[in-house]
Amino acid sequence: MISYLKGTIRTLSRDPASAVVVAGGIGYQVVLPVFVYQSLSAEGIGEGSEGEFEVYYHVTDRQPKPMLVGFRRTHERDFFEQLLEVEGIGPNRAAQALVFPPAVIARAIEKEDLALLQRLPGVGARGAQKMIATLRGKVTATALLQPEEPSPLARKQPATTDIRLEAADVLVNLGFRQLEAADKVDEALRRKPELVTDLQGLIREVFRAQAVPQ
Repeated sequence: MISYLKGTIRTLSRDPASAVVVAGGIGYQVVLPVFVYQSLSAEGIGEGSEGEFEVYYHVTDRQPKPMLVGFRRTHERDFFEQLLEVEGIGPNRAAQALVFPPAVIARAIEKEDLALLQRLPGVGARGAQKMIATLRGKVTATALLQPEEPSPLARKQPATTDIRLEAADVLVNLGFRQLEAADKVDEALRRKPELVTDLQGLIREVFRAQAVPQ
């Protein structure tokens, strides 16, 4: 089974999103969810570039031809596998549905945002309801991640995820709901990004904003 692939991107197609990655002299056809293709493009990774992917490998008796679905990070693949738990969503449909980063979709599931979930290709109203019924409460960790978090290849500064999670945990212990806490932390960081390394200052900024009349 293939779980990780690193090599030269020989071809990169947009519609449907896919890549041929050459590793060890062998070209592997990799299906790319839209958000993965977009992240590659945003970082200038294209044909001739080196690329590495966390891979979901799918093969069954009914579908003996292997299907490889590529992701930039392990947590993205993990979320994809959770999505497969939803009745009626197989690997092809799940890959097509991921037009937003997993953090955005997970947050919509936790907030029961049917409007956003119905925007996912091939999901529809019934599929959106099934996603919420199956996954709500199971994808909170993904929902708390920053969708814009840079890939391991591009990261040059320490990730902000840890301090966001720490700050959110503090707020939860003080009585906030988990997703509400994450939203408050994100809002504070947007106002004062310099607090990204100051946990106490970040918490104070959250409560300062709470005290300001709206």
